[in-house]
Amino acid sequence: MRGRADCAKIRVRLTFGGTGMARDIEVAIVGGGAAGVAAAHRLHEAGVGCLILEARDRLGGRAWTVEAGGFPVDLGCGWLHSADRNPWRAVADAQGATIDKTPPPWTHPSPNPGFPIAEQLAFSKVLNTFFDRLGAYPETEPDVPASALLDPGGRWNALIDAVSSYFSGAELDRVSVRDFARYQDSGVNWRVAEGYGAAIVAHAADVPVRLGCVVDAIDHSGAQLRIATNQGTLTADAAVVTVPSAMIADERIRFTPALPDKVEAAAGLPLGLADKLFLALDAAEEFEADSRLFGRSDRTATAVYHMRPFGRPQIEVYFGGNCAEELEGGGAAAFLDFALGELTALFGSKFARRIRLLALHGWRTDPFARGSYSYALPGKADGRAVLAAPVDDRLFFAGEACSRNDFSTAHGAYRTGVATAEQIIALRQK
Repeated sequence: MRGRADCAKIRVRLTFGGTGMARDIEVAIVGGGAAGVAAAHRLHEAGVGCLILEARDRLGGRAWTVEAGGFPVDLGCGWLHSADRNPWRAVADAQGATIDKTPPPWTHPSPNPGFPIAEQLAFSKVLNTFFDRLGAYPETEPDVPASALLDPGGRWNALIDAVSSYFSGAELDRVSVRDFARYQDSGVNWRVAEGYGAAIVAHAADVPVRLGCVVDAIDHSGAQLRIATNQGTLTADAAVVTVPSAMIADERIRFTPALPDKVEAAAGLPLGLADKLFLALDAAEEFEADSRLFGRSDRTATAVYHMRPFGRPQIEVYFGGNCAEELEGGGAAAFLDFALGELTALFGSKFARRIRLLALHGWRTDPFARGSYSYALPGKADGRAVLAAPVDDRLFFAGEACSRNDFSTAHGAYRTGVATAEQIIALRQK
């Protein structure tokens, strides 16, 4: 790779005019989500010439903050999971963002006309026991679907499955026990009041970026990588591929020579689906701030309602798994109708007059995401290491699906992005 003196020349050349794209960059970052932003920031900080190639007209990927009802809301990732060790918290702090440490609604019971407090406590006890069982599953045992560890005929099995659809984006019969057991969570969950997605995008403030740039193919057969895009072809010494696992599995980027091991690994790490609907709520003070309601406690196809997030006059509605898949086919109207049906069943028909649609994004139908975050199919948990492995020390892979212990999170994406950047920096120093 080039020395530091050449990097200055490269950075000067990264200007765009006319219809052609500048060629001969040191490191191309394919994808401007959390992993791509983290990798690019670290490389830029170290003086390595790099460029983010982002297919969308914005950065952030599956982290996306928009304005809704006069407030910033996160249509993608919203919680700083494991906030006490989450690197994005330090990033947001350095930006002067507001870190909200209000306990998340799933940590305490809330008044719910369809789900008495005593039953909520009983459910929480069974749910925590189930999580403990999953977390203690031995590495030496054969991998099985997480559903195999449910109590046979358990009263709360359907609702536990619903919860799985929110945090894995899939029901338990599709989720690897081994993968789940490897996930590490400190249990500390905070939020960024100005938006998690906004903090991630701001981290790329000084990094060269090319938006609307769809990467179609990467040829790594020659001395330099040739990266074909809808805006032309560029050459690079190295590339960091950070697109979602679904894009690799579907071969939306063609590699020459082909990388069948990557495609197979990505296919075993599909993207689950978790969509969020934001509703405005009139007379919101009736509800406790940051409280939670389940639409139904007796079935898996139900939504969960975060009432007055940050104390705002809003409802943040979570849909997951098969329920979200079916609703995406009907667009925003289908999501709204489903939520109205559950809320009016709880609070009466007049409640419909108190809410209105603010924002929704369907992540499965998003052509550059094709889902929300990865989970491993039974028997496929080791595919994360295969997906993350570099090719010839110049083609690198990063993203939440590449993380063994922090998958499905923005901080997992961050750590893999920085790790690949550090590998590239170390190779330059040889």
